[in-house]
Amino acid sequence: MISHDQERATAEPTDIHLRSRRHDRPPDKVRGAGLEFWEMRANSFTTIPEPRLTARLEQLLKDQGRLDANISLSLRTPPVATDNTTGMPAGVTAPIFPTWFVCEQVEATAAATGTLRRRRLVRWQDLDTKGRRRFVFDDGRKSEVTPIRFVCACEKGHLQDIDWRWVVHGTVQCQEPLWVEEKGTSADPADTSVVCGCGRRLSLQHAFPPGRLGKCRGERPWLLDRDPDGCGDNLKLLTRTATNTYFPQVYTVISLPSEEDDLTRLVDELSGDLANVQTVEDVAQAKRFNPKVSVSLGAYPDAEIFERLKRLREGARADAARSPKMSEFDVFASGRQQIGHNHPTAKLYAETLPRTAWVDPGVDIDTSAIKNLVAVHRLREVSSLYGFTRFEAAPTSSDGDIEDIQLAVRGAPISRRADWLPAIEQFGEGLFIHIDEQAVNRWLQDPHVVNRQASLLRGYDHWRAKFSGGAPNYPGTAYTLLHSLSHALMAEIALDSGYPASSLKERIYALSDAHNGGAAIKCGILIYTATPGAQGTLGGLVAAGSRFSSILRNALARQLICSNDPVCADHEPDGRSGDRATHGAACHGCLLIAETSCEMRNLFLDRSLLVQTMAGYQSNFFD
Repeated sequence: MISHDQERATAEPTDIHLRSRRHDRPPDKVRGAGLEFWEMRANSFTTIPEPRLTARLEQLLKDQGRLDANISLSLRTPPVATDNTTGMPAGVTAPIFPTWFVCEQVEATAAATGTLRRRRLVRWQDLDTKGRRRFVFDDGRKSEVTPIRFVCACEKGHLQDIDWRWVVHGTVQCQEPLWVEEKGTSADPADTSVVCGCGRRLSLQHAFPPGRLGKCRGERPWLLDRDPDGCGDNLKLLTRTATNTYFPQVYTVISLPSEEDDLTRLVDELSGDLANVQTVEDVAQAKRFNPKVSVSLGAYPDAEIFERLKRLREGARADAARSPKMSEFDVFASGRQQIGHNHPTAKLYAETLPRTAWVDPGVDIDTSAIKNLVAVHRLREVSSLYGFTRFEAAPTSSDGDIEDIQLAVRGAPISRRADWLPAIEQFGEGLFIHIDEQAVNRWLQDPHVVNRQASLLRGYDHWRAKFSGGAPNYPGTAYTLLHSLSHALMAEIALDSGYPASSLKERIYALSDAHNGGAAIKCGILIYTATPGAQGTLGGLVAAGSRFSSILRNALARQLICSNDPVCADHEPDGRSGDRATHGAACHGCLLIAETSCEMRNLFLDRSLLVQTMAGYQSNFFD
């Protein structure tokens, strides 16, 4: 149990809403604290084996000084409920944050501008300690309380309470009661003020200027500490439940086949349980104390098990040195008739379809730019949370690697020095479309495409200006082409296969030999769906492969006219468009999809690269 002097903190970094360890706190939806406060008791979690992802994240954390050089990283599922002697399920501790609360009891008064509503602003230590935490007024009335909506943070991710007495009074000492005063029915900051009994007040519209809330002290309430490197940046007002409070940094890979034989396959499946094995003797100890290892590997010699484990680790380290999308593309675009093994426990099983299986001569569409179509019968996606940002999401790298986000936004850690990260694995199916790289490079040389690329680059320059340290590299016009094609196909596949559009995901492979518009060397699109559980999905995407010609034709036909034309078709990227500065002709009526399905948060899209729109740019890839 967390002591009273520690009840200043938290509530963040996962998407999992779990119980609070304190039962006397005001009712509130809470989020998990740092990893040190997750109850990872035996049998409450599962280790997820994914050497490629583990090696890449381990190197990242060591480079940032968040993991000791001699520590091996592992991936674990979040804790789940387990039976124990106390009857309490496993979970995530949620200390108190913020420590300022607003009474639910409202006092209404008439004013010249209308009715003013006032609610008392109190601290955690002011609440009744008996039973449910409530505030007791001087006349004996008791009021339920809710956490105040406003806190403050800095761009390094630090988070702390606003010192309301200081922002209202400055250096003047005053102990009169504080109130939150509201007028009107909107959420406009101008309608909300913090008022002191002495008469001083602060309108929240005046809390936005830099430095108005003071300097950051480096507080990390989700870790119950302060940043040892300190801070000193200007604090910014933050609505506690706003979307810009927390942007998770998640690294995702598609598992690749590595089974050379039965023993290699078994060791690969158990690599998470063997994470601390460093010698042959350690293998014997793992067999002795881990029933799962004993049952699966008991018949094999320890030396052979260790040899296979070393080989897998060396391959993962070598693979971690380059973009994960490079490795994935090489497997999907290998041209092999069968990729992986058709086995229930296989991480990846796919078939490169013969052209006659998916090209319908009766469909009027030119498919010459598509080299191969791969039906992915089974795939495994592993995602791990390794940090988060505030105010701005970390830019996404088009090659699937981890951006040096310190150049653009500064990420915050989710633990002090934990030797594991939370991860999930999902199983599903998909279609991989291999696009002819030579056709793309010829298209990029067309004068009309060069002009359109210049316009998109100007928009990118406007967009990156908002990142003080510099934005990620321009992903290239080939990426924008494939990204736009992917969104068009996802919308059409959802109609054809019956999957909800929000259940589909994408991985764009537009890999070049140089940044900022270099020649494309690997071009492909993976459209897939994945769900928790070994059963995966039901085959709807794979079945759509035989109808791919008509799906492609219909998808492109829908992009010819948008319901927002001519405004959409004529849109030019400029400095007044915010994130739309990365867009050409793209809006919610044509190319934008659910951001949970898009790998690039709906950035870098332009349907004028796909088809001839009414704007007449003549930069279309498809005729």
